[in-house]
Amino acid sequence: MSTKSPKNKICTDCKDEFIIDSGDLLLYEKVELKIPTQCFFCRLKQYSAFWPFGKFRKGVSDLSGESLITVLPNNPRYPIYKSHEWWSDDWDPISFGQDYNSNRSFFDQLKELQEKVPRPHQVGKDNLNCDWCDDVWHSKNCYLTRSVFKCENLSYGYRVIDCKDSFDIALSFNLQNCYDCLACHNSFNLSFSENSKDCIDSYFLFDCRNCQNCFMCWNLRNKKYCIRNKQYSKEEYESELKKIKLDLYKNIEILKTEFETILKEEAVHRENFNLKTTNSIGNYLTNCDKCVNVFSFEDSQNCRNQLRGLGNKDCIDGMGIFGKVEMSGNNSCVLDSYNVKHSSWSSGRYSEYLDICDEVEYCFGCIGLHKKKYCILNKQYEKEEYEILKNKIIADMEKRGEYGKFLPYNMGLCGYNLSTAILYFPEVRKEFVLERGGYWSEEDLSQTNGISSLDLPDSIFDTESDISKQALICPETKYRFNISEAEYEFHKRKNFALPRLHFDLRMLKKAQKTAVLRSYPYRCVYCESDITAYYPPEWGYKKIACEGCYKQNIA
Repeated sequence: MSTKSPKNKICTDCKDEFIIDSGDLLLYEKVELKIPTQCFFCRLKQYSAFWPFGKFRKGVSDLSGESLITVLPNNPRYPIYKSHEWWSDDWDPISFGQDYNSNRSFFDQLKELQEKVPRPHQVGKDNLNCDWCDDVWHSKNCYLTRSVFKCENLSYGYRVIDCKDSFDIALSFNLQNCYDCLACHNSFNLSFSENSKDCIDSYFLFDCRNCQNCFMCWNLRNKKYCIRNKQYSKEEYESELKKIKLDLYKNIEILKTEFETILKEEAVHRENFNLKTTNSIGNYLTNCDKCVNVFSFEDSQNCRNQLRGLGNKDCIDGMGIFGKVEMSGNNSCVLDSYNVKHSSWSSGRYSEYLDICDEVEYCFGCIGLHKKKYCILNKQYEKEEYEILKNKIIADMEKRGEYGKFLPYNMGLCGYNLSTAILYFPEVRKEFVLERGGYWSEEDLSQTNGISSLDLPDSIFDTESDISKQALICPETKYRFNISEAEYEFHKRKNFALPRLHFDLRMLKKAQKTAVLRSYPYRCVYCESDITAYYPPEWGYKKIACEGCYKQNIA
């Protein structure tokens, strides 16, 4: 394989210097992408504009007038249909086809088309009773949940797979009867825990494996009946556990503070959370090989500069790339595709500049098409006509400096402050977005019609089931929310105090621990070698271990 010399670049957005290394250059050449003019972080910021994290709201279909629930904004630039209507034959996206005008910016013409073509109110398919959800797939009875796959009876989840009968879960797989967990896997009846696996009937665990009946423990392996890493007999453990009153909100807050102090002072943290991963650089990688500058990826090979994906090969520059995606790049939320570029929320082959297209081939600049071929701006062409016009458009875009760039901010789907950017780039300000033609929501989503959640009784034992009928106001966001009937029954059965924060804020606070995209220099707590780890210094974690020492001393 040939080698290429790294290139130093100045980002056109933030003006910071960045490097395109030789591995990037080889993959850009393989996928046939232009070398980007934005740094990695500014690329992700632009991709984020196409992934809504809006507040769930009620609305109506622009086709039938049927009621719907969506995270898409009020007064959107485009029509919204109910998902089953969008997938039906009741409308034809080809009917919106338009001729290309060589005297105008292609992006301006694509934006005009985008504003005519309807969008589905909810992303996902094959679900039952998941109306108050988004980006949910093959799931049942889920509520106020986002980015989940094969889940059942899950409420307040974010990026969850194969979880059941659980509440307040983020970045976790195969959990049952669990509560308030982050990056936990293959566990039952686990609560208030982080980064733990194969655990049962436990509370406040960090980095524990195959533990059962443990409380406030860290870095344990194959243990039972431990409290604060101290061994107890079964009888002693059960006696001590009865003294811990999780029904009291003030007690839970005290325990959470203790847990965070343990993470800072006592727990050993591995330099990254990569598992079964080789020749890679990044974090939260599982079963990956040759993935560089990649984060929250599974089962992927030879990918670079990407965030959140599954099952990809030979892909570069993207966010939310799922399914079997190969030889593709510069995408946001693309799935099951081959050689798709500069696109959003689409699946296809040999296509560019798509938005909400499904299983298309050889399409360029299209919105909302299903299983079409040789289309440009939603207009059907013969193969030869398509090739000639596509080459003409690319030549025109080259002259205007457009070709190779991702969809512009002004095609973003919502106010930027209601997109996934609030998780990864909370520092981005309104002025930055507006200067680039994007959108910023000025809608006041706060409410006053309700009681402050801080006024709830401290103990769940002092509440009744009718609390689910009471509108509550979150003390931080001022959003209104309520305790659902299922949530109340779950908390009452577990004797857990009721939450005080809005569910979206709870998810964001939890998930932000997994949203670190920069590494920082540390010295291994054991061997004192220089390492890089994904813990911002302000977190105050004192014990960071290199992978080798972690395996020798903890794993």
